Amino acid sequence: MSSDYLEDEQQIADERMTDEVFDCGALHRPVNDLPELQPVVGVSPDTSVRDAIKEMTTQRVGCLLVIEDEQLTGVFSERDVLTRVAASGMDIDATQVSEVMTQRPETLAAGSELVYALHKMAIGGYRHVPLLNDGGFPVAVVSMRDIVGYIVSLYQKEVLNLPDPETPAPENREGA
Repeated sequence: MSSDYLEDEQQIADERMTDEVFDCGALHRPVNDLPELQPVVGVSPDTSVRDAIKEMTTQRVGCLLVIEDEQLTGVFSERDVLTRVAASGMDIDATQVSEVMTQRPETLAAGSELVYALHKMAIGGYRHVPLLNDGGFPVAVVSMRDIVGYIVSLYQKEVLNLPDPETPAPENREGA
């Protein structure tokens, strides 16, 4: 009897563990296959900071790629705006984006696996990673939002069907 009981308990534990395991195979999908990637929105190094910020706002992107002679020379992100521009009190009309951009940004080949983008983001603290084609030209930007959206699409039932934790359940049910 105790042997059957232990086997039943082990089966229940195994089923629970299986339910909680994340399918890591999805992380080996090529980044450029994600359904939502940010397009390349580029500016030249001599663009004013004001114009760069306007471009980010107009295009609704969190970072711009700074491109010169068809080569990526830097990234100008919302974080750069907060840490290098807003905190300094600089003249944003007279300052070129090349003066405040992140130089030599981390990049990935467009066909790299998603797990490598996550690795760069986790280790480097980045929210955007430019994707380059075989010639080294930027073709897209993968953002943390793109990755989260992809993971949510894999687990829609588990993520999107949750009750609002801020809304209490009704005390007495009305209706039939």
